[in-house]
Amino acid sequence: MSNFPHINQTLAELGFHGSYRPEDITFLMQIDHLQPTSVEEKEYLIQSGKMHYSQMISVENAPSDEHIRHYQHAFNYGAERLALEVQKLGNALLQGFDQKPIVFISLVRAGVPLGVLLKHYVEKSQHCYHYGISIIRDRGIDFGALQAIIEQHGCENIVFVDGWTGKGAICRELTRSLQNFPELFDSGWDIPRLVTLSDLGGYSWLSASCDDWLIPFGILGSVISGLTSRTILKESIDYQEAQTDCYNPQKWHSCLVYDHLQPYDLSVKFIEEILNLIDQHPTSATVEWNNIIRLKQQQQSLETIEWISSHYAIQNINHIKPSIAEATRAVLRRVPDRILLKDVTNPHVQLLLHFAQERQIPVDILGEKLGPYHAVTLIKKVEKNK
Repeated sequence: MSNFPHINQTLAELGFHGSYRPEDITFLMQIDHLQPTSVEEKEYLIQSGKMHYSQMISVENAPSDEHIRHYQHAFNYGAERLALEVQKLGNALLQGFDQKPIVFISLVRAGVPLGVLLKHYVEKSQHCYHYGISIIRDRGIDFGALQAIIEQHGCENIVFVDGWTGKGAICRELTRSLQNFPELFDSGWDIPRLVTLSDLGGYSWLSASCDDWLIPFGILGSVISGLTSRTILKESIDYQEAQTDCYNPQKWHSCLVYDHLQPYDLSVKFIEEILNLIDQHPTSATVEWNNIIRLKQQQQSLETIEWISSHYAIQNINHIKPSIAEATRAVLRRVPDRILLKDVTNPHVQLLLHFAQERQIPVDILGEKLGPYHAVTLIKKVEKNK
């Protein structure tokens, strides 16, 4: 089968593709313009309950030379593993959706690079489509954008994509949001069809592993995600109305597009480099995954989060950001209190150590007490009477 780009023109004309190519992805979000909030002020507003995190966004700075150096280390260390695992996930999906067009829906934005790679790999063998839509903790999935996809493609072959799970908050949000869409669940599974590269929380329908490793696209933001920001929902949307008026982008969640970061953009280059490695090292293997593996991992994750919560007297578990990727993003976007590491000599956590030293963030070395995680960032509690 020829590698022909599969694009739904109706949705492509309503959405955008950021700095990706049209055949990579169609983002079904509205492009917004929002004045940035400082990280400190944002943290105060979140913790005081005055605003939800999705209503604000901070400035995303260009990655420093040191940050890019660590990204390059992550790429050198993990690119071949990523290329192999994309193929193994893709092969499992090709078996499960034999000659049926697969509709990938990446959860913006951590799922996007993996979704682009899976789309290109799978479309060598059969039809597939790729969209990016928003899901927000405590607010749910973007029902308007989802409904538009369903009206164009149906439900039966939809697969959601996220980069990884930390403690599974977004996965639980996805499951809660989709209770009225049983076609998005497979028989015998109590979770939607969610694919991840690393399922540390134990909430994926299909995952390449449960390992906490230095995923190359996990340590950068917009410059490896089509120059898109994390998603925004300034005002609540009537979901019934959004579904009825699903082709109206004004009813969708939004994001910023960081055109000023174009000189640093690696989005397409990264995809091309991984696809080139896939061509060089083809495999017909598939991932080993089932409910037994998933639930065992989920139990380990829950026990570890409970121990951290108890040991550090953390009342709001949203202040615990486990996994190397989540810990790194929390340091860049939130106000960190401390970083927990399993092993200070692990090459995968050196960027976090760099940030810790640069910003004078305390580091605790906890060994096996961190369970399946190699790194966790704890968010600092901000006083309400600031």
